[in-house]
Amino acid sequence: MEQLEGFVQHRNEKFVCRLKKSLYGLKQSPRQWYKKFDSFMLSQKYVRSEYDHCVYFKQLKNGIFIILVLYVDDMLLASKSIEEINRLKAQMARTFDMKVLGAARQILGMEIFRDRSNGKLWLSQQKYIEKILLRFGMNNVKPVSVPFASHFKLSSSLCPNTDEEKDYMSQIPYANVVGCLMYAMVCTRPDISHAVGVVSRDMANPGKEHWSAVKWVLRYLRGTSSYCITYNKSSESVCEYVDSNFAGDLDKRRSTSGYVFTLAGGAISWMSKLQNIVALSTTEAEYITASHACKEAVWLKGLLGEFGRLQDNIRLLCDSQSAIHLAKNPAYHSKSKHIPIKYHFVR
Repeated sequence: MEQLEGFVQHRNEKFVCRLKKSLYGLKQSPRQWYKKFDSFMLSQKYVRSEYDHCVYFKQLKNGIFIILVLYVDDMLLASKSIEEINRLKAQMARTFDMKVLGAARQILGMEIFRDRSNGKLWLSQQKYIEKILLRFGMNNVKPVSVPFASHFKLSSSLCPNTDEEKDYMSQIPYANVVGCLMYAMVCTRPDISHAVGVVSRDMANPGKEHWSAVKWVLRYLRGTSSYCITYNKSSESVCEYVDSNFAGDLDKRRSTSGYVFTLAGGAISWMSKLQNIVALSTTEAEYITASHACKEAVWLKGLLGEFGRLQDNIRLLCDSQSAIHLAKNPAYHSKSKHIPIKYHFVR
């Protein structure tokens, strides 16, 4: 690194410093930290997941698994054996400076609640949502019952055209609010996925109608801030639901793909995003969505399979009979030959 201002050696101004230890703020720091942690976990006979390199696990002699999930420098440990958890924590404490916080109650802004007697677990972001509502002055607004109203028809034509409108929107923290909504959507609120996707399309130049739509989402969160994702002990396997919104984008007439995976009674993976191409029919739009969901299902099946959790195939539920028949019948169709080859992966 370059010599720091005020600490430049006389007559050696062109010299640089060689770092013996990686520091926060350097481009190499995250990589160096991960390499060190990875080598430690492998030295403890843990296996790195092939499907997510921040997941490590070990199968004990009695068939019980111990799983470690890493997010930068925050970790979660899961196992039926508290002895193995304590053993791993003791091994890590000898190598790293760490804090042991006991049973997980909060991680990355998500709160964890348990009812061990009934085998239930809840994930909530109520405190986070209350915080952003207070931050943007929406904590006392009138709640609404749906995340996105049908009267919002957002497009680039609603972007500011006059200097007065541009000056007004320059005072609005639009990107900050959408970013906060996006974090809530990614963690525990799949119900606002579509709404957040729509309001983020014109992030660079939003108009007053876009801001009204964002405030509508905040009003919805005002009335549903206590909503949680609930998981319970059950033998049900992973189930997947897919759907699409045909030509919902008013600018380029692209469709929206959406899917959600459920396990143990709660959602574990979800997505809502614009498709890359313009679908020419509802069949094609649903077919493309099913293909996206199928790729996620393959990854999810592999990840759960490493823990011995998933044995059967994942059920993919689609409400379009034409898309289902197109996926099940690999014969040549003259009216579907324009569909790119990659979307036939669902077969």
